[in-house]
Amino acid sequence: MHEARYYTEKGEGRVLCNLCFHHCNLPEGGLGVCQARMNMGGTLYTLNYGLVSSIALDPIEKKPLKRFRPGSKILSVGSFGCNFRCSYCQNWSISQQRPDTREVDPEELAALALDYSKADPGCIGVAYTYSEPLMWYEYVLDSVKKVREKGLVNVLVTNGYIEVEPLKELLPYLDAINLDIKSYTEDFYLNLCGGTLGHVLGNAKIMAQGSHLEVTTLLIPGYNSGKHEVESLAKFLAEINPDIPLHLTRYFPNYKMDVPATSREVMGEAWEAARQYLNFVYLGNV
Repeated sequence: MHEARYYTEKGEGRVLCNLCFHHCNLPEGGLGVCQARMNMGGTLYTLNYGLVSSIALDPIEKKPLKRFRPGSKILSVGSFGCNFRCSYCQNWSISQQRPDTREVDPEELAALALDYSKADPGCIGVAYTYSEPLMWYEYVLDSVKKVREKGLVNVLVTNGYIEVEPLKELLPYLDAINLDIKSYTEDFYLNLCGGTLGHVLGNAKIMAQGSHLEVTTLLIPGYNSGKHEVESLAKFLAEINPDIPLHLTRYFPNYKMDVPATSREVMGEAWEAARQYLNFVYLGNV
């Protein structure tokens, strides 16, 4: 275990986690919404520091990133824990459960990425992904510094549900971000994810100022695939920068959701709607 950052002691053994917008107020032995931070004796600890559940060498386009070092490869790592409860989660076996892990400290991760880059110059660095890497915050913060020291790049694939102060501390070490904007309605975030849209949109603006940003939205028929909603999201991104790439990905039933897969026709209509405002729109899972 590793002492967490961004928490305050509240007295009577309670601690307040300030990492994300849930602000979990935890009694002794209490777990955060993320299931990765615990109050032990009035100190907040991370339960996943250095614990890797998944590691693989991926094409950068798989993150997905289309306009950041195209054709390159990146060492992708993840742990466990997530501060959302998406009923359609594609990675639920590691985000919503405690998977098998192995320990890899930040120096070891950076050295491994460097070895890959020496063997294959197309390997450019490390991507923090799979589960929600911001709930692996302390490890990611330590690792991005080590990876940067090796002359390699850092990529974050995230739901963006993090407080502004920790985001700004991490941002200078990030070369690219793929932000998953789940929907453009608060109801969707509240009912299907357990979060709020407004906080994510605010962080999107901050990310775009400090890193290469691309955005992904999984389109679920009857929930967030309507033309008006896609247009609203595209307009929002275009106001930040019309060159922000938007990845519209096709939903397939998973985890607790059994809604039929999104049709190719709906995907095509969404692409047309977004292209009115953005210069780069891509379809995924089609």
